[in-house]
Amino acid sequence: MSLNGEENHLHRHTPTPGKATLLAIGKAFPRQLVLQDLLVEGYIRDTNCDDLAIKEKLQRLCKTTTVKTRYTVLSKDILDEYPELATEGSPTIKQRLKIAHPAVLEMAKEASLACLKEWKRPAQDITHIVYVSSSEIRLPGGDLYLATELGLRNDVGRVMLYFLGCYGGATGLRVAKDIAENNPGSRVLLSTSETTILGFRPPNKARPYDLVGAALFGDGAAAVVVGADPIPGVETPFMELNTAVQQFIPGTSSVIDGRLSEEGIYFKLGRDLPQKIEENIEEFCKKLMAGAGLSNYNSVFWAVHPGGPAILNRLESTLGLESGKLECSRRALMDYGNVSSNTIFYVMEYMREELRKKGEKGEEWGLALAFGPGITFEGMLLRSLLF
Repeated sequence: MSLNGEENHLHRHTPTPGKATLLAIGKAFPRQLVLQDLLVEGYIRDTNCDDLAIKEKLQRLCKTTTVKTRYTVLSKDILDEYPELATEGSPTIKQRLKIAHPAVLEMAKEASLACLKEWKRPAQDITHIVYVSSSEIRLPGGDLYLATELGLRNDVGRVMLYFLGCYGGATGLRVAKDIAENNPGSRVLLSTSETTILGFRPPNKARPYDLVGAALFGDGAAAVVVGADPIPGVETPFMELNTAVQQFIPGTSSVIDGRLSEEGIYFKLGRDLPQKIEENIEEFCKKLMAGAGLSNYNSVFWAVHPGGPAILNRLESTLGLESGKLECSRRALMDYGNVSSNTIFYVMEYMREELRKKGEKGEEWGLALAFGPGITFEGMLLRSLLF
């Protein structure tokens, strides 16, 4: 027996045959960095708002979101070229899509290239691609454009997931898992890309949620490679995708409401969203953890989509989580804001760092959770393959 316990490490951290694993991860952002401390003045200036009450409310929201920095496609150059974006009632969906389409593709490409670089295998070895976005509307979809930009082979299996909102990344991961486990030898590239350009508009007291969006959401992209039975010495799996569950809460379809109009996308968020999640989350987590015979919430690591601080706080108190269990989610929210479908992967990347630092003391099992329109819960039982 090895004195340093390497056999134990190999036994614990060997991937389960046939189970999908995460083999690489990447991310990308637009060039425009927004400091939360400077957001209010910029937003008020850009939208020509002279309402002091709105300004004060936005200042309060910017503090309560806990966001420090975000990235956005929207810039002064874009507003100079398209001043109608900041004009109430202007039919601007055509202009918004003209900006969004190349922007989300470029971010998805950058994130995917970063991911493929970490994977260290040729792009031609990708057999399937899953592309997730709530920020584009076109035929053919971004899946084809991304596959072309990356030089993937033309018989790559493509899946396009549109308009799932904040749980889209977790859904994409579930779909990628199913593909990988049902097609031996396959390697799935999952990419998510989002921009808030479709929802940007001047403040209006009749639409209070617009200010929440201005204070909370950001732009960016993410990518992961998913595959079962990783090749020893060639691929480096860091997380196993054990069990996936999706569930919606009946009677809550109007709590998160998004509508496409000639002016862009309108979102309405019910005040009872954190409460609805709180009321249903424990049963959902028990269902996920049962697969590994787990029952102690503090014995696992947590990768939770940070929809906002209120949701994280409710989750923490309802499940009795120890301080720091949601640190990776809080850190992603602080550094990037809520970037819709991408954010779960920023959290998982931070979690990978955290588990590496913990070494032997790191938790073996964990949960990935995301919430969105429906109200839909998307969850996955994860198993760390790290030392």
